[in-house]
Amino acid sequence: MEKRFYIRDAKDYAGQEVSVRGWVYSTRGHGKVKFVVARDGTGMIQCVMVKGETPDSAFEAFDKLTQESSIIITGTIREEPRAVGGFEMGVRDLEILQIAEDYPIQPKEHGSEFLLDNRHLWLRSSRQWAIIKVRNALVLALRNFLNERGFTLIDTPILTGSIGEEGQTLFETKYFDLGKAYLAQTGQLYLEAAMFAHNLVYDFGPTFRAEKSKTRRHLTEFWMVDVEEAFYDSNDNMDLQEDFIRAIISRTVEACRPELELLERDIDKLLASIDPAKPFGRISYDEAVELLRSKGHEIAWGDDIGGAAETVISENFATPVFIYDYPKKIKAFYMKQHPERPELVKCSDLIAPDGYGEIIGGSQREEDIDKLVARIREEGLPEKAYSWYLDLRRYGSVPHSGFGLGIERTVAWICGINHIREAIPFPRMIYRLNP
Repeated sequence: MEKRFYIRDAKDYAGQEVSVRGWVYSTRGHGKVKFVVARDGTGMIQCVMVKGETPDSAFEAFDKLTQESSIIITGTIREEPRAVGGFEMGVRDLEILQIAEDYPIQPKEHGSEFLLDNRHLWLRSSRQWAIIKVRNALVLALRNFLNERGFTLIDTPILTGSIGEEGQTLFETKYFDLGKAYLAQTGQLYLEAAMFAHNLVYDFGPTFRAEKSKTRRHLTEFWMVDVEEAFYDSNDNMDLQEDFIRAIISRTVEACRPELELLERDIDKLLASIDPAKPFGRISYDEAVELLRSKGHEIAWGDDIGGAAETVISENFATPVFIYDYPKKIKAFYMKQHPERPELVKCSDLIAPDGYGEIIGGSQREEDIDKLVARIREEGLPEKAYSWYLDLRRYGSVPHSGFGLGIERTVAWICGINHIREAIPFPRMIYRLNP
């Protein structure tokens, strides 16, 4: 099979003739010199055509080119510091595969609704390309970190008969003759079962919340990595999360510095927030309420801490900050009751700096079967549907903890973008199901 050239490898081909198989990003020309900026999905390269050096047939083909036309362009790679990527091509031949007629997304301002309607095409723009490259690097980084720490990947079901979080935010469907099934809000409950077999486990996949929220931090379908650890308490869990965030952020930056520069992200500020010399902030829910009140934010003890409040709290820390030990009444049934204060549970939320909000939710899980059954009944959940989950406390129950990290919120923080709808290839929101 022919070895194919990709623009990302241009530095390895200086002085050699290659063929770029890709698309026209832009063209310009004057007199005897014409330029095609071509992209192939791995990068962009400036292709230079000079009258007398480039065949007339290529010049004639150039005049037909439009944005996003597909081409094969052949020539010699040479170093050019002023060109995008630091290299350019001296063109010998240009073959047109297809002319793109009236490409909808032009190099001008477009409204967000227009761009979302054309998301299938918007993905080709340099900014969106860079964001998805960052997402890809982040996913690779988190998988590598967990594998290095001895975690086993568990593929948890998307269709489930059990409620993982809140009943009012479930997507439900009829499941043959067995009644209702739900799209998973989390893989956590199944991951706990696997933890008793493998000790350290994680999953990675889509999750669903029928939450009627229009904020820039919410999607109805998003991706999460869930992690469960046997014999970890809440403090151990936060320590692991801190190591995890430092590793995946630093590795993503290392892999995607050009993409982050294209996005005009302040990389130094991002790296400073995960400096190993600066431990992440940790404040209790009680302390968070007092801090918010001191900043003029109205909040009653027992209220959940929403997006605006998270931003206020994050402004007081140069690093991500944990808020731990929340009131039991606003948290999920599976969280461990605080041993000294039964009105609290042993949990934590990790808030990213700069107003990006909660990126991780975690807790120590309740290992006491009687307390777990009591919580299930308090929440009015169908006890029969959780019989298998209660078995985990009947046969070898141990202290354990876990957490879930939202991919899109983390990508938004790394990239410095305002809305997580750009952090996923095809966003699903309460008012959008297509494309």
